[in-house]
Amino acid sequence: MTYTQTGDPTIRQHVQAWQKLDVDQQLALFWFIYEEIGNSITPAAPGASTASSEIAEGLFNQVKELSHEQQLKIQRDLINKVDTQVSRQYGSLGDTTKLLFWYLLAEGMENGTIIPVPDDYQLSSESQALFSRIQGLSFEQQITLFRDYVAPMGAEPKAGAEI
Repeated sequence: MTYTQTGDPTIRQHVQAWQKLDVDQQLALFWFIYEEIGNSITPAAPGASTASSEIAEGLFNQVKELSHEQQLKIQRDLINKVDTQVSRQYGSLGDTTKLLFWYLLAEGMENGTIIPVPDDYQLSSESQALFSRIQGLSFEQQITLFRDYVAPMGAEPKAGAEI
């Protein structure tokens, strides 16, 4: 899968700032942004086909069946590009399907099937500043930012049946 980041320098700067945060701050920031604009995103992420929706749901259902600790480890592994089966499966997805998978994770966090961010969790000052800058982006820019953020995550798929 070839990943091409947007040419928008503002989006690129935001993605790079997000990726510089520690893994738990990255996850928390994603959750806070989801809470802010999640209702504006349709359950079928912009551009998602029925097939990509089914693929995203299949991977999500694998994660949903795990303990909360394992769910958190998978999310951290995706961000850190750890070579695991789930991370390779994720790495083989298209960018829109990856975005939809994270949307499903956020929905799962909201309804309690996926490990939530603790209620008393506070973003670091760096994360909070980035969150404020992201809030200032247009909805379309935010979606592009999310896609550019989640696209390079995961491990490279392996050849053949190994995934």
